[in-house]
Parts: sequence; structure tokens; C-alpha cells
Amino acid sequence: MFRKHKQILLLGVMFLAGALLSSAQEPVKLSLQDALKMALQNNTNILNSDLDLKIAQKKIWETVATGLPQIDAKGNYQHIFKVPTMSFGGATKLSTDAAIPWDAATQSGTINTVSLKSGDNLSLNMEAGEPIELALKNSTTFDFTLSQLIFSGSYIVGLQASKVYYGLSKQNAEKTKLDVIETVTNTYNMIQLAEESRKILAQNLENVNKTLYEITEMNKQGFLEKTDVDQLELTANTLRNAINQIDSNLDVAYRLLKIQLGMENIAKVELSDILESGESLTASCVKLFAESFNIGQNVDYQLIQTSEKAAKLELDLAKASFLPTIAGFYSHTEKLKAPVLDFAPKDLAGLSLSMPIFSSGQRLSVVSQKRMALEKARNTRQLVSSSLAMQATQYQNDLKLKLEKYHNQKKSKELSDDIYQRTLEKYKQGMASSMDLMTSQNQYLTNLTNYYQCIYDLQGARSILEKLFNINPDVVNK
Repeated sequence: MFRKHKQILLLGVMFLAGALLSSAQEPVKLSLQDALKMALQNNTNILNSDLDLKIAQKKIWETVATGLPQIDAKGNYQHIFKVPTMSFGGATKLSTDAAIPWDAATQSGTINTVSLKSGDNLSLNMEAGEPIELALKNSTTFDFTLSQLIFSGSYIVGLQASKVYYGLSKQNAEKTKLDVIETVTNTYNMIQLAEESRKILAQNLENVNKTLYEITEMNKQGFLEKTDVDQLELTANTLRNAINQIDSNLDVAYRLLKIQLGMENIAKVELSDILESGESLTASCVKLFAESFNIGQNVDYQLIQTSEKAAKLELDLAKASFLPTIAGFYSHTEKLKAPVLDFAPKDLAGLSLSMPIFSSGQRLSVVSQKRMALEKARNTRQLVSSSLAMQATQYQNDLKLKLEKYHNQKKSKELSDDIYQRTLEKYKQGMASSMDLMTSQNQYLTNLTNYYQCIYDLQGARSILEKLFNINPDVVNK
């Protein structure tokens, strides 16, 4: 009975393991939008930029907290090997003995002497009192201090700088997202082109193999020479090599895409979107031609503006070094056991003022440096503004040229395909030589490669322009 239950349990575990294995091997189908959403959630660069943003938020509170009340507690234990003592003297006593020299340490000795008529001396002596310890041999002290910054120019500027630092981190995070969108889009498009190229080459290889079979049979019947068969077989081998190269490139491209999406390497991915071409690709590019460049939306320009603000705050911070710093404090001390004579107060309150007076021109030199750094930042902003405007025009012109090249190459691909198909029919009918077929086939493959390269170049030029114009807010904010 036990053995039967064990077999059932083992079968159940095997079934569950098989289900999990098949589920794990199920390919993940991704559209471009799905891939972008996954990248924005899992890409390492984006995760790090989000952490930088959280660090900047904590930095703001760190700066704010320096101007809020601070409470410190301190404990101190002390052992004195030899405790100092002091005696204030004891009782006075009259004596006819000889005078006793005065001892300041014990506060003892003869205070005054009176001569009697009998010839004896009567002395007023101070006897040594009980020694009093001025401290404790073992003592434990606890100090509690409350401090509050009242005025500091550096603190005021620091609050503003922390907010600028947060804004800079936020803009860097946005730039990172735009970079990831561009790279993932390019990789996705590259895989689409490779997959489409492989389909067409595989179809051509199938047609060539079919023709090769027919030509081989005709050669056996003596209608064609062996050279024609060899020439067509050479064409088939060229296609196989091209397909093998595409397969190798696809493996690398899929691995790259999974890294960009934050996926494990063992995961399987399939693209669900079809290759964008024709009217859809043309319409999206033409739309960008009419797009006006708003430099205020460009992330790089926003970063330059923020850098200029940071330079201005550094100048203000240098100027703030001439201002005083005022702080207040309150201190309370508790002792587990106090000595007999304890003059230390338990509670203290006060103000501290720090006023810079003379630094031999050091602070003035720092202010001059920061002023020149601010001027450099302003010059850089103007240069970047001009450069970005020039890039916008250049990228739009480049997109126009690539769109025109794409249309021309599309026509060339269609013409070369027609030429190849007609030459192939003529070859089957004996009206064209194997060299003619080889030439038309190479011409077709060359134009096919150039056609897909034009699509990839056109999509890349569009992505660059979209990134420059920052017209992907919907994707970035998701």
C-alpha cells in the first residue's frame, strides 16, 4: 500500500516538474511597446538612475536636518588613582606647650601666642580637621546637549543646492530612460530586419534547390552541361552561408535584447510586431519633418541649465563664507554620585557666534574662482543651445535623405527581384546562361541587403531625432 502511494506521489511530482519545465520554455512574445515597458522596469541603468534619484531625495533631508534641533547624549566614566584632598581645619585649643609651626596643607598649627605674668606662654592652636576629598575615586557622568542652528549663510545656500541636485538627478534619470528607449528600439528593429531577411533568403534557397533538382535531372538527360548544375549549386551554397551568418547575428541580437530588458539568458523571446516599412514608416518620418525644435524640452539642454544653476549656487556659497554663524545650545549634566565639593552647574544655556574676520584673501580668491566658473557655465549653455539647434536641422535633413534613399532602394529591390525571376524562368527554358542567372541573383541579394540596411538606417535616424526632440513622454512616464 505504501509503495503504491509512493508511486502516485512520484508521478505527480514528475507531472508538475514537466509542466513547470514546459512553462519555463514557453517563449515570451513581445511587441516593441512591451519591450520598452519591460526595459523601463528592469534595465540595470534605469534601476541605478532610480536609486540615484532616491539618494538625491535623502540628500535633501540630510541638508534640511542640519538646521533642525540636534540632541546629543554622552556618558563618561572616570577613575582617579589618587584623589586630592583638602582640610579646612578643626577645633581650636589653648595650650602652654611650645608653638606649633603652621601647616597650610592641613590648616593646623599655632594661630596666636600670649605671654603670661608667670613667664609661661599660652598658645591658641588650630588642630587639623578631617580631610575632605575634592573628587570621587570612581565617577560616572551623563551629559545631554540640545543645539539649534539659528543663522548660517552656508545652510541657506545648501538647502537650495540640495534641491538643484535633486533636479539634476531627475533629469539624468530621464536622459537614461531616453537612452534605453533608443537602444532597445534599435535592437528590436535590428532583429526584425534579420528575421525578415532570413525568411526571404530561406524562400530563395527553397526556390534555388527546386530549380537545382530540375537542372540536375535535365543534366542527367543530357540537355544541360554540368557547369550549369555546379553554378546553381554554388548559388545555393552562397545562400546557405548567408542564412547561417544571419542565424549567428540573431543569436547575438537576442542575447543583447534580453540584457537590455533585464531578462535571464535562458529565457526565450519572440517578436510579435511586424517589420515597419512602406507607408507607415514613411508617414512617421514625414511627421518629424514638420516638427519644430523646442530646445526647452531637450534633456541635454535642461542638464546644462541645471549645471548653470549649480554654478550660481556655488558662487553664493562662497559669498556666504563672509557671513557669521549663530547657534544656540542647552546642556544638562547628571552624575550618579557627586563629590562633597561640586561646583559644576547641572544646567547651561548659551549662544555661540562664529565671525570670519581675516583670511589673507583666501575667501576672496574662492569667490573669484566661482564667479569665473559661472561665466564658463553660461558660455557652455550658449554653445550647447547653438549646437542643438544645428543638430536639429542636420538630423531632419539626414532623415529626409535617408527616406529618399529608402524609396529609391525599395524600387531597386523590386526591379532586381523581377529581373531575377525573369532570368530564372529564361534559364529553365534554356534562354539564359548560368552566368546570367548568377549575375541577376547576386544583383538581387545585393539590393535586398541594401534595402533592409536603408530601413534600419531610416529607423535609426528617426529614433535619434525623436530623442533630440524628446517626443516620447508617454513611453517615458509609463
